[in-house]
Amino acid sequence: MIIIASLYVSPLLSPHPYQRLLYNSSFRHVLLVDFFNRINLIYGTVSDYCTEESCPTMSGGPRFEYLWADGVKYKKPTPLPAPRYVNLLMDWVESQINNETLFPVMTDVPFPKTFIQLCRKILARLFRVFVHVYIHHFDRIVAIGAEPHVNTCYKHFYYFVREFDLVNQKELEPLKEMTSRICRDASPVSAR
Repeated sequence: MIIIASLYVSPLLSPHPYQRLLYNSSFRHVLLVDFFNRINLIYGTVSDYCTEESCPTMSGGPRFEYLWADGVKYKKPTPLPAPRYVNLLMDWVESQINNETLFPVMTDVPFPKTFIQLCRKILARLFRVFVHVYIHHFDRIVAIGAEPHVNTCYKHFYYFVREFDLVNQKELEPLKEMTSRICRDASPVSAR
């Protein structure tokens, strides 16, 4: 798999340590919702090809299998076909971001103390969709001419989670080689 094409990546989301001072929880909230929408759209472009037969597990190749747990219906981590996993994930993320206790919309309402922890969980799970799409459906992305758009979205996502240490290095491992090729600076921020 050769990944080269992408669109211009704004300096806003390129890795610059001084920018940490400019961002707050509201900014992270807006970007998280934007990434959710974009990743949902990206998955939608391959969803007809991601079936329970073609993708019987939510995985990123033979080394990475993702299990679903939501603490409600799936209390224990459960293996699921990729399309079911992604549908449950998108429903779960949507329910989290629409919960005004977790993601306040009023400027005078503070974000909860668990906000960053929840963002980490959501972003790590959304990253798994990138992993699955890149490893199992990249040929479809190329066939429809979406490679530059998907790569650009991935770069923005990667720079954001890296800048704020929102997804740990172990979780980023499945796309490590690809990331080093398409992202200008793919070195880890820290080893959490």
